Amino acid sequence: MPPDPSSRPPFPPFDAESAAQKVRMAEDAWNTRDPENVSLAYSADSQWRNRSEFLTGREAIVRFLRHKWSQELDYRLIKELWAYHDNRIAVRFAYEWHDESGHWFRSYGNENWEFDDGGLMRWRIASINDVSIFERDRKYRWPIGRRPDDHPGLSELGL
Repeated sequence: MPPDPSSRPPFPPFDAESAAQKVRMAEDAWNTRDPENVSLAYSADSQWRNRSEFLTGREAIVRFLRHKWSQELDYRLIKELWAYHDNRIAVRFAYEWHDESGHWFRSYGNENWEFDDGGLMRWRIASINDVSIFERDRKYRWPIGRRPDDHPGLSELGL
């Protein structure tokens, strides 16, 4: 039986374990670079602010992510739980990517998430800054896809 599209455990209210699980699930999904799959973690009417862009709904999220990952090549992401309360989670993250000319970047950011009772994210606010890096300074060198469990997180990497 396919999962219920109107819910995504764990459900609020969050504790430390369920909040950390929600963060890792989001990281894993984004590292697939599959816009349709990623969009299923968001409510049908999810509201986003991503940098200076404002989006509403899954179709807009899918379009946004398709464009993002067509520009941000070899994308690899690490998220870390910052704080949680009731149905909200704060996250810090960093991801590495390069443009089509091979110029590498590390993008740093913070996200604030709010979830509905079914565990779908209904509100996402992201603030992100891009820093140019040399290829030799990359820290995320695992194969494309899920970050291995033994790969250091942001705090361990000093990011």
